Amino acid sequence: MFDLERVFSEAGPLAQALPGYRVRGSQTEMAQAVGRALQERSVLVAEAGTGTGKTFAYLVPALLSGARVILSTGTKTLQDQLFARDIPALRNVLKIPVSVALLKGRANYLCHHHLDLTLRQGLLFDRQEVAHLQQVHAFAQRTETGDIAELGEVPEAATVWTKVTSTRENCLGQECGFQADCFLLKARKQALQADLVVVNHHLFLADLVLRDEGVGELLPRADAVIFDEAHQLPHLASRFFGTMLSTAVVQDSVETMERLLASLSLSRDDFALRAAPLQAAGRTLRQCLPPDPGRFTYERAVGFEGFEGAWETYVACLEAWVNWLEPLESGSTDVAAQHQTMQACLDMSRQWREGDTTGQIRWLESFPHNLHCHLTPLLLGDCLGPIWKDAGRAWIFTSATLSVRGDFSHYCAHMGLPDALCRRWESPFDFARQALLFVSPTLPLPASPEHTRSLMAMAYPLLQASRGRAFLLFTTVRALQEAARILEGWEREGRWSFPTLVQGQRARQDLLARFRRLPDPVLLGTASFWEGVDIKGEALSLVIIDKLPFAPPDDPVEAARIEDINRSGRNGFMEYQLPRAILQLKQGAGRLIRDEDDRGVLMIGDRRILEKGYGRQIWQSLPPMMRTRELDEACRFFGGDKA
Repeated sequence: MFDLERVFSEAGPLAQALPGYRVRGSQTEMAQAVGRALQERSVLVAEAGTGTGKTFAYLVPALLSGARVILSTGTKTLQDQLFARDIPALRNVLKIPVSVALLKGRANYLCHHHLDLTLRQGLLFDRQEVAHLQQVHAFAQRTETGDIAELGEVPEAATVWTKVTSTRENCLGQECGFQADCFLLKARKQALQADLVVVNHHLFLADLVLRDEGVGELLPRADAVIFDEAHQLPHLASRFFGTMLSTAVVQDSVETMERLLASLSLSRDDFALRAAPLQAAGRTLRQCLPPDPGRFTYERAVGFEGFEGAWETYVACLEAWVNWLEPLESGSTDVAAQHQTMQACLDMSRQWREGDTTGQIRWLESFPHNLHCHLTPLLLGDCLGPIWKDAGRAWIFTSATLSVRGDFSHYCAHMGLPDALCRRWESPFDFARQALLFVSPTLPLPASPEHTRSLMAMAYPLLQASRGRAFLLFTTVRALQEAARILEGWEREGRWSFPTLVQGQRARQDLLARFRRLPDPVLLGTASFWEGVDIKGEALSLVIIDKLPFAPPDDPVEAARIEDINRSGRNGFMEYQLPRAILQLKQGAGRLIRDEDDRGVLMIGDRRILEKGYGRQIWQSLPPMMRTRELDEACRFFGGDKA
């Protein structure tokens, strides 16, 4: 095997070429473990604390191995960073001619056909959507990749994206007049020819599902797969190995057909005869459930008055819609795509109502105007375990958060990895000197309606002492929005002058770029900002987490899995719910100290850490920071005092 100890040594190529490079024994050890797994085609689960240098620890042996490697990340942010920065740097240092490709899911690429269709016939929602479409159109003229992440001015959640990108169901394939210029096909072609392909977990899991269905392969055959941010895989795999019917997809079909009426010379009256009952049935179905968004087991959903009858009506209207589309598909590739999609929706609706759900969790998720009907595997390890038994491949799972106090059993059980080699390397940072953990015993409990307001009131002097430079991380969008309104109120009162960045107002990458650029910023974010964010130095000196990230009590999937554990005589809370919360909390806490010279305060606004018996497990799972219950002491950490 190649001499990794020399590569990572003080006299090696990394030390000679990379400014600020430091030899870290844990990094070298991890690289050697990865190298052995690549050579032996074995399974490795590797937890590397912040500052270990895990990215280079797996990239160097992957690049030197001569193996064909798929590298999968949990976030598109890390995916872009690896492709644009880390891999080119190492390839130059190591002087190896490895070809590399970047590949994302189809929703990340502009679709020429759907952009053209929207520009010519699009029914746009409002003035903002019109402005966004103009920006996308201009972007399409200059981009070489079609990757929508390059257009940071348009928020990720903007509705225009669904109208200018394709789905597997509505892609015209070889019938598309823009096939020669298709951004997605170009990216896939490059990936099939590359030695190393950088993807994300969504795409990798989608590829597994398509292979199971015999549809075809998105990704090339590889000798090894390396998962960074591997802690995300269990949650994502639950989604991919289940099935889901969305009433929004059905509504999109109706809107698409309305846009196509003129080009197909179809009667509007004939269209309305089928569309109006389907739309009305969808509204009625949604109105049978509580108005606020929520999650419900199948048993609870059918208990709401009128739901069963409304569901039968909806399925009947959907069937009539499919029957209307069928004779039209021969004259239009667009209609053919719609018919295929709607037939799949009809099949799923019948399966959700009548199908064999043994080993699956049947549940429903409601949004303001639509519903998602899910079938999710109860035991995820049963789905995933057979995949890792491919003896011709190495499987490497790495993250900073895979174990609870050094115990990997929770992660390995849910990933179907009973025989994996598990290794762990502690962070080299001096947390006792660099960081302070503050938990107040006086805040209301998280269930209190006053919790967010009280949290912000207590955070105010701490934010003043830190001069902004803070992340405020929330477990719910509702709490984030309430906190944002509080900051707006402080600004009107003249009590707040720090630049404020709020998730949802701009694209995620644009918010992070602004955070790095602006003086003394404060960013408010939810789940996607708890991880995959690397801001070193004084720019981020305070992280506030509103509460312990336990799964919501109305989550049917979590409740079903906990109940299954309890039925077997074990403790579902201690074995499943608590470890999941600890792993996510470790991710959020990991945003604070990213370098040997960083210094900062972590505030957790949840006094259950102090009061509950399980609090000790949480304390011991977090980095060994100094601890305090006093706000004054937390403020003094920044050299100031309580304002």
